[in-house]
Amino acid sequence: MNIRKVTAADLKLGMLLPWDVYGENGALLVRKGHLIASANQIAYLIERGVFEDGQPPEEAPEPPSVLRKLNAAYLELHTLLQAVSLGVAPPDVVRKLDDIALLVHAAVDLNADIATASVLHNQQAAPYAARHSVNTAVIAVLLARARQRSRNDVMTVTLAALTMNVGMLAYHQRWHDDAEPLDRIRMQAHPERSVQLLRQAGVNDEAWLQCVLHHHENEDGSGYPHGKVGAQIPLLSKLVALADRYCARISERRYKPPLTPNGALRDMLLEARTTLDTNLVSLVIRELGIYPIGTWVRMVNGEVGVVSRRGLQSTTPHVESVIGPRGAPLQVFLQRDTRNALHAIREVLSSAQVAALHAPPLRMAQVWGRAALAD
Repeated sequence: MNIRKVTAADLKLGMLLPWDVYGENGALLVRKGHLIASANQIAYLIERGVFEDGQPPEEAPEPPSVLRKLNAAYLELHTLLQAVSLGVAPPDVVRKLDDIALLVHAAVDLNADIATASVLHNQQAAPYAARHSVNTAVIAVLLARARQRSRNDVMTVTLAALTMNVGMLAYHQRWHDDAEPLDRIRMQAHPERSVQLLRQAGVNDEAWLQCVLHHHENEDGSGYPHGKVGAQIPLLSKLVALADRYCARISERRYKPPLTPNGALRDMLLEARTTLDTNLVSLVIRELGIYPIGTWVRMVNGEVGVVSRRGLQSTTPHVESVIGPRGAPLQVFLQRDTRNALHAIREVLSSAQVAALHAPPLRMAQVWGRAALAD
């Protein structure tokens, strides 16, 4: 293998680097799979970069992508839920929903970190109602697997998450888009209405239907539709409910600013005293971490970045630095290990705080590489 300088012929906008690029001092500048998103990045790499390669890079085959799978699930579910809500579901609706559930499983299997981060960073990919259901399914799958549930149970929570809100589909979307005032009667009726519509569409899996029916019940009996308490609530419904709360609270909604991921987890921990199962909330925190993947953070040295993967401890994840200490966007993202005192996490930032820094929109492939390509 030869070491040679990066040249203009090696790079083009939109490509994913086919090799690691190093500075002339041997320090890694950017890893293989990094998305080239600007002319400034190209200039930076030409000026400073070298790589090991014996021949010019070849065009890599199209990689599998978590986002492509999730985006396909969003769009297919949107169409299918509309049909179910109007009472005109196709005769093979159960098979189609199974296929969407398997898309979600495939996305999580390909890269669970990207699937988790997509809840935060892929919020414009589809209408909210379908997107929220798929996002909830992603988190519910992670929780069910963490509880070592059977394949059938994992499929049940996935299907329940995908269909839990079909009974208020149009209202759910208007509520998100227009900040329409909450109609509590309609809200509390939607689990039973969802079950009714699913039965009409041909769903006869009782575990699935019961999971949908009880996903808004609370430990203290304050939930709906039946005011069940504690052990009366099916475990799978509790898992879907936790995933639903987490995803809703970190999502952009016109009527309510989103919480940061750790803020959502903190609220759920407080609610464990009354409405949520304490052991299951602890499971959520263990599975997602204190700083869930995708969280925006500011480090001690002033850099702003996004949590990209877990570290050896929950308090020290790996971060991709996106904005330099003086507030300028970095042309090449820098990998930071937050065990280092200079790169320790100082604070979590909201999406609004990051937007105020005037950084370019984050493309997930810039952080997570080829498996996070959306198109």
